Amino acid sequence: MGSFYSDSELRNVGLKHVGDNVLISRKCSIYSPDSISIGNNVRIDDFCILSGNITIGSNVHISAYSALYGANGIVLEDYTGISPRCTIFSAMDDFGGDYLIGPVHPRQLTNVTGGVVTMKKYSQLGANTIVFPAITIEEGAVTGSLTLVNSNLEPWSINVGIPARKIKMRKNGLLNKLTCNK
Repeated sequence: MGSFYSDSELRNVGLKHVGDNVLISRKCSIYSPDSISIGNNVRIDDFCILSGNITIGSNVHISAYSALYGANGIVLEDYTGISPRCTIFSAMDDFGGDYLIGPVHPRQLTNVTGGVVTMKKYSQLGANTIVFPAITIEEGAVTGSLTLVNSNLEPWSINVGIPARKIKMRKNGLLNKLTCNK
């Protein structure tokens, strides 16, 4: 028995869809697997949490200790990546004091809001990035370590800080490498 689920074990997890060449750590926690689709050539490392409506494209790596909370949906397009200890929230409690906080309370006592989080092709999250609900990280956009993403990120931008701010544009030469390999 290896560190990753075998193909046959992975088929029995109950995922909505699972492609070819998928490596998921046995130490990954998967909640509501019937709402999770995974493309080809995907690796998900130790101690990750996948929960809710999640669509993962092809050629994606999710590093250790990352959490994807997809109550309102998370989409990771092809060639995206998530560095260690990142968290993506598609829903968030109201911390203003007028409502209870957490999933243990009846819905009428809480105020949860959110929306789909989308990472477009070639985007990457640096270590310890946090992404708030209803965010689009446009094609090729990246974050540095310890970044809080609370608004959409421009295509091919490099973003850092709390909250995220663009510091410069990113080159897109990687696109040439992909067309050469086709």
